Amino acid sequence: MSAPSVLVVGAGPAGLAAAHALASVGERAIVVEKEQRLGGAPILSGYARLVPSGEWAKDAIGGMVARVDSHPLVTVHRGCTVESLAGDAGAFTARLSNGTSVEAGAAILATGFTHFDSVNKPEWGFGTYPDVVTTTQVEQMISSGRGIRCPSDGRKPERVAILLCVGSRDRQIGREWCSKICCTVSCNIAMEIREELPDCHVYIYYMDIRTFGLYETKYYWQSQEQFKVKYIKARIAEVTSNGEKLVVKGEDTLVNRPITIPFDMVVHAIGMDPNVDNKRIASAFGVELQQHGYIAKGDAYGALGETSRPGVFVAGAATGPETIDDSIAQGKAAAMAAFALVNRVGRGALTA
Repeated sequence: MSAPSVLVVGAGPAGLAAAHALASVGERAIVVEKEQRLGGAPILSGYARLVPSGEWAKDAIGGMVARVDSHPLVTVHRGCTVESLAGDAGAFTARLSNGTSVEAGAAILATGFTHFDSVNKPEWGFGTYPDVVTTTQVEQMISSGRGIRCPSDGRKPERVAILLCVGSRDRQIGREWCSKICCTVSCNIAMEIREELPDCHVYIYYMDIRTFGLYETKYYWQSQEQFKVKYIKARIAEVTSNGEKLVVKGEDTLVNRPITIPFDMVVHAIGMDPNVDNKRIASAFGVELQQHGYIAKGDAYGALGETSRPGVFVAGAATGPETIDDSIAQGKAAAMAAFALVNRVGRGALTA
């Protein structure tokens, strides 16, 4: 008797990695993706060059999509969600929104995150001034080939401000966590702006810079030393307009003096929120959420993506802010944990 399939929910980097890892070891995977396109945020949001590889998202993640889509051991349900998961580890039945049911021995939740909506930070000008944009919108400008332009009139900006921690580390709006990737992504975007527009002055306003690990040299220092990006430790109060330019107002916290500086474009480095569907997902799969609304991981130290429900695993940004590379690694780890479980079941040896 062959081992049952593994259900993979979500087809972003973590889900694609999980599905491909399963198929690579001869395990059948059933992928359920709520969108019609596979690839998750890097594809759906039009990311440009990925950190740290420098590959275009459409090529790097597109290649992952192609590998999964063409594999004979992977079945993909697009435009679909899981409404319920009945049964126990080794013998689940998932009811899908398209009216079908699938059998699976384990499930992997790779349901990702939601970008912070800058409308929730109105004092910083998003939604009021068209030239206040998000890092995601800048990524789209770059990946589309249009280049960096002011949305209001299409001109090339001469001065750009990037504001860090928009929707992160902000108790006033209920986002107490660091989103992990924003500093590095902002450094990368700043260098891309300077590369395209060498006469453009780019300023990054920060509370702290968290280009962790090996990113420190490649992004933080290189952006300053090679691309002449200027870093200002500041507390931003508001973004307004003088009729011609955007005006960033706040306090330079290193020298304790107020700042009022004009810019052509202001970029919000937006953070990562829990997936807006997490309450529904948690209810459908019978798993717990942690205090901020991400899917809670199991308590066992060193466990590979376990959740509060045996047989249901989780990977990637569904558990909290995460990089693409680490999401891929977690997807593969969860796949191997699920593979081990369903094969123990197939041998009649499921034990605690």
